[in-house]
Amino acid sequence: MTTIYADNAATTQMSRAAIDAMLPYLETIYGNPSSLHSVGQQAAGALLSARDRIAKCLNASPREIYFTSGGSEADNQAILSAARLGERKGKKHIISTAFEHHAVLHTLKKLEKEGFTVELLPVGPIGTVTAQQVKDAIREDTCLVSVMYANNEIGSILPISEIGAVCRAAGVLFHTDAVQAAGHLPIDVKAQNIDLLSLSAHKFHGPKGTGVLYARQDVFLTNLIEGGARVRRTSPPSWAWLRRSKTPARTSTRTRKGSALCATV
Repeated sequence: MTTIYADNAATTQMSRAAIDAMLPYLETIYGNPSSLHSVGQQAAGALLSARDRIAKCLNASPREIYFTSGGSEADNQAILSAARLGERKGKKHIISTAFEHHAVLHTLKKLEKEGFTVELLPVGPIGTVTAQQVKDAIREDTCLVSVMYANNEIGSILPISEIGAVCRAAGVLFHTDAVQAAGHLPIDVKAQNIDLLSLSAHKFHGPKGTGVLYARQDVFLTNLIEGGARVRRTSPPSWAWLRRSKTPARTSTRTRKGSALCATV
């Protein structure tokens, strides 16, 4: 019996290109990218190249790209980081929508227990919220607006560029969960005034357990897990070595025609 899979909104099959791109780093280039020996530096080169490719797809800087275990971790870190930044300034009001992914809604519930005020905007009859709704909800103590790019249940597309413009004019951080939009809709973090953005590879034929958090360079992130070296640092030795090396980093990309997102593994 032939199986017809029609649930790509939940997860996708890994593409052959993604599998082939990963294999060298599972079999031969397996070093720790923080190590200074040649095996580690090969891995560091691949990591740097992957970060650079994803940054170009989003119109971001490589230093603004963080790899995560998936969209849920990226959502959690984005929201908690923005909340901590706002809290230091006495701002504890957060705006979101009533139909966000649970990774967003449950994180907001956690913050409510810590004294934050969360305002969930109602969704209209066509499954969206407007930039005007966001503008009307922003207060002097608003520290974050988090609105998904495309809804994972009904497929509605939200006016991210317009909402981003409202937030930028008000001086409020803007996060969008773009997990469902990646590969289908254009993403340009500068043109769309996005400060924080979440992605997950398994939604566009990449591996499960791999995600991306984009954070604008001046947005300081709060650690979710303590230990290990920090990603954002000045002139890492491994990067300096890579720039001097004549050995090209081995990476592979899959670009979907007409899409502003390139999936890099």
